[in-house]
Amino acid sequence: MSATNTLSAALPALQPDDPAARLVLFGIRQMGAHGLNDACAAHAFVTAFGRGFQRPLVLLRALMAEMSAVAAGPIQIAPWCCARMTGSEAILLDILARVRTNPGSAGMLLADLLGVRDATGVALTAHALANAFADLALPLEGREDS
Repeated sequence: MSATNTLSAALPALQPDDPAARLVLFGIRQMGAHGLNDACAAHAFVTAFGRGFQRPLVLLRALMAEMSAVAAGPIQIAPWCCARMTGSEAILLDILARVRTNPGSAGMLLADLLGVRDATGVALTAHALANAFADLALPLEGREDS
């Protein structure tokens, strides 16, 4: 297998162009690598949301903690600087983009991602996070190829 094929197998999706999705992806990657209280993630949320940064930041922290506690196995994330996404990251962004309009589908995808039968509690946190982004004028939009 060539290096290009190996890279596209490990990182099958391009990062989205949507600024909200890129922000949440950055937060996921930073918190996944450096812990829930990562200062770079907090700074990115302050920059994006201004005074209203706390609600989406706390909800992303809660989502990350819940996913970590519930997941049956590891969820692959790439470094913050990587221009491509892992399959798990792409699915998580898809879940956050559709949870407000199609919570049933998002819940099934989330349960599949986490490797559990029922992910209702985590789905509720994902829904609250998506609502927080939308309420602060940065809605998580669906990707064109989903």
